Amino acid sequence: MRRTKVLRHIFRFSGLLRSMKLALIGVMYLFLYHRNMRIIFLTGLAAFLLGIYLKLSAMELAVLCITVTLVFIAEIFNTAIELLIDISVRKYHTLVKLIKDIAAAVVLITSLNAVAVGYILFFRKIFR
Repeated sequence: MRRTKVLRHIFRFSGLLRSMKLALIGVMYLFLYHRNMRIIFLTGLAAFLLGIYLKLSAMELAVLCITVTLVFIAEIFNTAIELLIDISVRKYHTLVKLIKDIAAAVVLITSLNAVAVGYILFFRKIFR
């Protein structure tokens, strides 16, 4: 294979665009059918806008964005685990419940972390 064909094969965008389209479909599904994703999105957006209004530094805004993204990621994985279990297990099982509870605990822990980060970033600026 010639060098240009190899490079064209490596850097083709058709697969990338398809992957991005499928990922966007997944995000749309989460927003349409999972209330918690809408709540996370709205609170994250509100926190970001409040950060801009209160003139947080670039580093503080970056920490805020990373924190909100971590909560998103945790909720996405929690939803994926629950859907995967739901299609493979039809009857109640104690271990299945435990797996779902652990996945939900990840969301809880990241949410508590987000509250702590929000407190650290916003408390002094709001209550001067």
